[in-house]
Amino acid sequence: MTDAVEIFGAERGGRWVVTCDHASNRVPDDVAGGDLGLPPEDMARHIAYDVGALGVAKAMGEALSAPVVASRFSRLVIDPNRGEDDPTLLMQIYDGSIIPANRGASEAELQRRLERFHRPYHAALTDVIAARDAPLIVSIHSFTPQLRGREPRPWHVAVLYAGDTRLAYPFLARLRDEDDLCVGDNEPYVGHLPGDALDRHAVKPGHVHVLIEVRNDLIETEKDQVAWGARLATLLEATARSADL
Repeated sequence: MTDAVEIFGAERGGRWVVTCDHASNRVPDDVAGGDLGLPPEDMARHIAYDVGALGVAKAMGEALSAPVVASRFSRLVIDPNRGEDDPTLLMQIYDGSIIPANRGASEAELQRRLERFHRPYHAALTDVIAARDAPLIVSIHSFTPQLRGREPRPWHVAVLYAGDTRLAYPFLARLRDEDDLCVGDNEPYVGHLPGDALDRHAVKPGHVHVLIEVRNDLIETEKDQVAWGARLATLLEATARSADL
């Protein structure tokens, strides 16, 4: 474990690798003294991290006998799910909240955060994936039920993907067979940003992968996180077998 990344179940030797890019709302002490200038209620919501996603990812990792690679810094410190040249790498305003410590941050500070947090996270993920033959990569995220001033989001869970749909399409179909789920197809976001984590670690290397989004009001408790992680893992394993992946 470092300031940038924690790996749960590093000894697990299966093909699956679970990632959680926005696992934490932690602001390390060497970033604006550990305080980005936001009130606690903002740091507790989706703008600072993917609420509930780490618990889902850890439960899924246990069920799949997979390591879980998780960030240890808030997405507002620097976003590990963005390429190094993405203009939203260091967010200055997000869902109506201004991030004071990022307003006017210098290029030198951006480079320092890249070196301290962003690059070590990706280096660890590279190493974990490289240790497996024909890895299957699943990235776990969560989304807020409603952005400020926007329409409510009806989906319980969503599958995001870009050009490689070997796992995404059959997994999407399997989720739709579940009677109690409203399933999003590349909702509430499209599944690809050039240079994002899956583009870097799965799309370009050609690894089978999928990104799963769970609505965060469904995974607020540990019990719900474990239940969702186990359920999604079961469906993923069945999908991989049936699709001969």
